[in-house]
Amino acid sequence: LKHARFAFLPCSRHLHAMADGCEGPGSGAAIKDLPTLLATMSPELAEEGDVVFVTSTTMTLPESVALDPWMLFREEEGLTLILPKDRADSQGFSYDGVFRRITLKVHSSLEAVGLTAAVASCLKDANICANVVAAYHHDHVYVPATEADRALACLKG
Repeated sequence: LKHARFAFLPCSRHLHAMADGCEGPGSGAAIKDLPTLLATMSPELAEEGDVVFVTSTTMTLPESVALDPWMLFREEEGLTLILPKDRADSQGFSYDGVFRRITLKVHSSLEAVGLTAAVASCLKDANICANVVAAYHHDHVYVPATEADRALACLKG
């Protein structure tokens, strides 16, 4: 498990307004204030290259963790994993698109309101799809690999 990375999809992440500040183990306070988040989000294009979203209804949790996914999420329909494209190809997975990850380097609170909407709105205006994954420390935006540089420029904009 030492290389496994887990994140949770942001279903209702930005739907609740809570008190400011959120502390986690070994971290500083996460930011909830939207203007501060937007001013300091510092988007960076990740170096891991192309990734894909795959799914399996038969894979066990230990089998999926052994693939060292960037993200693993259990849905009613099966497991969803974000894997490096070459690893997915070598395992025979099918997928619908090829993506790159942009990480918002600001430590955003899981209770922050509006960050996902602002990022999605910016990318929508540029006609770029966005698949946002919220993790404990950062939000990660998966965009089509062919649009990654343009998406990054939009978010730095």
